[in-house]
Amino acid sequence: MRRDLTLPERDVEYLDSLGLPWETVRDGRLGRVLVHDYAVPQGFKPDATTACLKLEPGYPETEIDMVYFFPHLTRVDGRPVARLAADQFDGKSWQRWSRHRTPQNPWRRGVDDISTHMQLVRFWLERELSKA
Repeated sequence: MRRDLTLPERDVEYLDSLGLPWETVRDGRLGRVLVHDYAVPQGFKPDATTACLKLEPGYPETEIDMVYFFPHLTRVDGRPVARLAADQFDGKSWQRWSRHRTPQNPWRRGVDDISTHMQLVRFWLERELSKA
């Protein structure tokens, strides 16, 4: 697993606690965190994917936005997932989920980190499945 970036200790502890392979990759001026074998809620296929987070310069002071998946996720019921785009990285076409924090849920410097963003990712996945 690549470790191109040094993460804050609490991020390393969180990622290690998942019991999944993970890596950090430099992508130009950005960093990427890849969480492999990430299990998604029942209702998507495949059952597991790689979740990718982009880290802007200045992280953890700068917020994490969106999430990227490879392989792409689809709903097992065949309904489309809205607000998707392609993102090229590491020789692959990643599925970008254009989901963002809101004024009611802003990035909290000194509080939010990879663990809290992954909680938000889980919320986005579950909310997508609740749509008719």
